[in-house]
Amino acid sequence: MECLALTTPPDTPARRRFTSEETAGLAFGVSGFLIWGLTPLYFKALGALPATEITAHRFVWSLVFMVIVMTAGRQWPAVARAVCDRRVVAILFATALLIGVNWWVFIHAVLTDRIVAASIGYFMNPMVSVLLGFVILRERLSPLQWGAVALAACGVLTQVVAYGSVPWITLVLAFTFATYGLIRKTAPVSASSGLLIETALLLPVALGVLVWMEIAGTGAFGSRGPGFAALLAFAGIATGLPLLLYSAGARRIKLATIGLLQYIAPSGNLLLAVSVFGEPFTRIEALTFAFIWSALVLYTLEIWRTRIV
Repeated sequence: MECLALTTPPDTPARRRFTSEETAGLAFGVSGFLIWGLTPLYFKALGALPATEITAHRFVWSLVFMVIVMTAGRQWPAVARAVCDRRVVAILFATALLIGVNWWVFIHAVLTDRIVAASIGYFMNPMVSVLLGFVILRERLSPLQWGAVALAACGVLTQVVAYGSVPWITLVLAFTFATYGLIRKTAPVSASSGLLIETALLLPVALGVLVWMEIAGTGAFGSRGPGFAALLAFAGIATGLPLLLYSAGARRIKLATIGLLQYIAPSGNLLLAVSVFGEPFTRIEALTFAFIWSALVLYTLEIWRTRIV
């Protein structure tokens, strides 16, 4: 590789193709995380629907969207191979449960004006992933990683001491998403195939919830006009599209770069919470974020030290 780098002129076609791929990957990645950062706008638009109903619709319409995508991309052979492997199916069932809990808690946070707490959870995700790697995979942590974990813990303790309660939304979102990532990477299946199978595995539960609500007369689909029904169905695009963009970006740029881009989504959530939805940002929240962002600085330094140089 070093010889190639020395003997290949910077303006050769090979070099231009590499730069084009990097640029496209960055655009895909940023777009995906921006959409995730703006999702509170979508869930707020659904009004007073319960989080359980919205989560059920999210599973149903995500599956519909992914079926269309996989058919258009002729990716069904990959899905068939994954489904024939019992180990993969078991892993994806576990990750489906985790992502279901994560989706429900995030939607609940949006509907109850707790988006700031949700954003803290997603900012904490990298540090929780590092901690899980130490506890479960017995990975050795560097001093910078230990420092990041300690600072994140201080941020959580700040909330506990100030409010006298455990910030459960923050912790559940951080740990379910980090655990999801830890388990999900053990399944040899693409992100798109994985999402399709995950949503299919929990489809009976999602449909059962929606049918029960319709029978009880509390279901919103079809009772508020075709426009609102279309808005509910849009959950499939809102869920699947950013995942596809993320996957396309991850294939083209370094993992370290993707790791840095992931801060876009919780940053967008935080800005919306404070500037659009008027959630309070007190000194306690400021102190909590000071700890979390300091932890992110250490985490980012460690990424650049170990993965880029």
